[in-house]
Amino acid sequence: MNGLMDLAIRKCDGAEIFSIEQNENSIRFEDAKIKYLQSTMQSGLALRLTKNGKIGFAYTKNLRSNEELIQNALSTLKGGVDAVFEFPRTESVPALNSYDPSIEQMNNAMMVDECKRIYQFMENKITGQLNITAGTTVTNIRVGNSCGTDLASRSSNYYITIMILYPGSGTGIHQSLDLKNFKKVDDSFMNELADLYSKGRKEIKTTGGRMKVLFLPDAMYTLIWRLQSATSGESLYNKQSPLADSIGKKIFDDKLTITNNPLDDNHPGARAFDDEGVACHELPIIDKGELKNYYYDLYYAAKMQAKPSGHGFKAARWGGDRISMKPVPTLGHLWIKPGNTEFWKIVQSMDRGIIVCGALGAHSGNIPNGDFSIGLSPGLYVEKGEIVGRIKDAMIAGNIYSVMNRVAAIENKNHVAYTGYYPAVLFEDINVAAKS
Repeated sequence: MNGLMDLAIRKCDGAEIFSIEQNENSIRFEDAKIKYLQSTMQSGLALRLTKNGKIGFAYTKNLRSNEELIQNALSTLKGGVDAVFEFPRTESVPALNSYDPSIEQMNNAMMVDECKRIYQFMENKITGQLNITAGTTVTNIRVGNSCGTDLASRSSNYYITIMILYPGSGTGIHQSLDLKNFKKVDDSFMNELADLYSKGRKEIKTTGGRMKVLFLPDAMYTLIWRLQSATSGESLYNKQSPLADSIGKKIFDDKLTITNNPLDDNHPGARAFDDEGVACHELPIIDKGELKNYYYDLYYAAKMQAKPSGHGFKAARWGGDRISMKPVPTLGHLWIKPGNTEFWKIVQSMDRGIIVCGALGAHSGNIPNGDFSIGLSPGLYVEKGEIVGRIKDAMIAGNIYSVMNRVAAIENKNHVAYTGYYPAVLFEDINVAAKS
């Protein structure tokens, strides 16, 4: 990396090198049978450089020649993309405990044994097909640039997702764990999952209408995606955000506080710097319903004449190959502040309503405007504080600036979920469409 930087500096005005190395072991069980078991090792380099006011980009997963990579980046200068920002000089960042060395002792055989143990525990508690996905990942990232920044991080991750499918359907109840190293799944975790599944076994029909809707943590991304879009520097620059000039204004119910905190190393994936070498810090997005901050990468911070917030990551909503991506504004460490009510107490408070366990079509609707329209996958129906079954062919629709202003209750603990760590949240008066 140092030789590449020295050569790049001689040929351009500024340079940035991003390198990543990732080792992953993963397995998947479907209906007590191993579907796949694999180990992968990947590494790559991405080079951004500036020259004569323009910026170029190239990447490789097989560095045969420093000269060739630099020439590839120089050739992209012909695209005429303006270099509106300067690479940062970041001399120090907080030291995070993001890596547990004991993960190196993990192997696929240990994960297979854990999956078999879970099957044995659950086989007399459920009637549906049980699918399990598990894996370990060790990731090394280094970011350096011609301004003197040279930062490195190492992180470890063990994940496991358990899904129970309802017979004759492709939908079911699922829950995940995300840790820095292997840990056996607690019996209480599996019992709670089996209990929720069992309460939704009966397929029922009911009328739609406006009612209470409880979003489980794994369905909250449906709403969070809209907030991420509206508070992004990219949306602000493109005039696609309904929250322009809204800092300090109340936009949600005062029960909601949402923070992005990449420095919390109690959980895997903590980061002290982003993929552009800008230092990360805790950033409140919503504080008791009030909008506190937007977030930026280097490019859109320069465009909006704002300060980079440490949110330039190689990421995309639908995933992808990080080494080939360019950094964009990304909120990847979101937290919703828990409330003070236990989950089943919230369910008991629902006279009539729906529990959203999963979403179909979360990308549909006008995301920048905050609109959503999703199918329930599945949706559990609650009547007089009891789950009486699951609904087939039901949808909910709304706008987050209306829905998230009507919070009835928030669960008293967070769970790992897609895009962050969230509690279950109960909203009042959401439109539900169902085949009666």
